[in-house]
Amino acid sequence: MNTRIDLTPAAADVIDQLRAQHGPLMFHQSGGCCDGSSPMCYAMGDFIIGSSDVWLGKIHGCDFWMSGDQFEYWQHTHLTVDVTPGRGASFSLEIPLGVRFLIRSRLYQPDEMEQLSPVHIGPLEEV
Repeated sequence: MNTRIDLTPAAADVIDQLRAQHGPLMFHQSGGCCDGSSPMCYAMGDFIIGSSDVWLGKIHGCDFWMSGDQFEYWQHTHLTVDVTPGRGASFSLEIPLGVRFLIRSRLYQPDEMEQLSPVHIGPLEEV
């Protein structure tokens, strides 16, 4: 199976820092404008998953969700969570560290599309 989402070592380091401070974490990628199009990191349970949100998998032990509308556009792309210096204007937990998460993407090759990991739509008790 090919993953739908990965992360860079730099993003993993930031997640480790945030997890030490906030406990279990989760990510949500919306389709909004400005910082709303950046992946947001929340303490587990601080963001309510909607019935149309799509679970893409786990990165560094964190569930990663995307709005259904955004997934429609990005379902053919492999996503990599990274960090960059700078201060985004959002509620994401990394902002006080002086960095922000971002998505790097590439289109899947045709053979990769046949081997994609499954997604789940809507809230889950256990993924």
